[in-house]
Amino acid sequence: MTSARPQATLRPSTPLLVDPALFDPASVAPDTRAVNASIVKALGAIPDRWVFPMAVLRKLRLEGKGPFPLSPESPLAQVIEIDGPRGPIPLRILTPAAPPKGVYLHLHGGGWCLGSARENDGLNHRFVERTGFAVVSVDYRLAPELPYPAGPDDCEAAALWLVREGPGRFGTERFAIGGESAGANLAVATLLRLRDRHGLAPFRAASLNAGAYDLGLTPSARRWGDEPLVLNTRDINVFVGHYLREGGDIGTDDVSPLQADLTGLPPALFTIGTRDALLDDTLFMAPRWLSAGNPAELAVYPGGCHVFVGFPGSLADQALARIHAFIGTC
Repeated sequence: MTSARPQATLRPSTPLLVDPALFDPASVAPDTRAVNASIVKALGAIPDRWVFPMAVLRKLRLEGKGPFPLSPESPLAQVIEIDGPRGPIPLRILTPAAPPKGVYLHLHGGGWCLGSARENDGLNHRFVERTGFAVVSVDYRLAPELPYPAGPDDCEAAALWLVREGPGRFGTERFAIGGESAGANLAVATLLRLRDRHGLAPFRAASLNAGAYDLGLTPSARRWGDEPLVLNTRDINVFVGHYLREGGDIGTDDVSPLQADLTGLPPALFTIGTRDALLDDTLFMAPRWLSAGNPAELAVYPGGCHVFVGFPGSLADQALARIHAFIGTC
């Protein structure tokens, strides 16, 4: 009688295990509650920001007249322009004093309509100091004036520039990519485009913070409602409407990367707060990343609002330390 083949012992994967207590309101720290309350108060005082054209909102933000303070300009920053499919693309480059240990390609948030590399000087300067990496932040074209695919085209061009020019300019081929909100969406879109269009996989790691990965709206985005905690359901619909105003399909891989084939992508750290309208985007995307054969880590922070790393507090400090460590060891 033939003996039965022994069964392999299956151990649950640990990187994506999530403690249910993280979602308990009692787990939210007092300073996180205070930050959230101040955001709701500031944005709740604005009658309707969408009556203003996006160009006006961008100008106000760059002048420090938006709802939140503008960070000081980094003394490390310089701006260059590279060629793109629709003309010049500005890159804001922050370089450490010592030779860079690597280069982080940063794609800012803002719903594909707002935001800029300059507005991220505070976070990017801190990133340079804590990791020793240079940061290349892309001022990609914005909707509604230049909707999809203009933004992803610019990000793809910037990534190809880094692959081509990065080793000579920075003295390293150690590249990482990432972004916040719409920037995380564009980071994944860029990885997919490099893989599918160019046969390239140059990035060793991806830091994906509060990304929008399904523009058809995941349940948390659809059900969030009107609370103005940085981002609400109406805001998401406004941004998506502008971004896809010339016919982009929400089912396209580089529009809604949650729907894409994710094989062959780099290790990723997914960062999200439990008080983020895009919570489900990350909770759905991280397991898909892992199931496609890519290393993935999921960091969930109690009470964190949308892109909470951009606001002061112990929660942001904790999350940024993990992001810096993740990229610094890639």
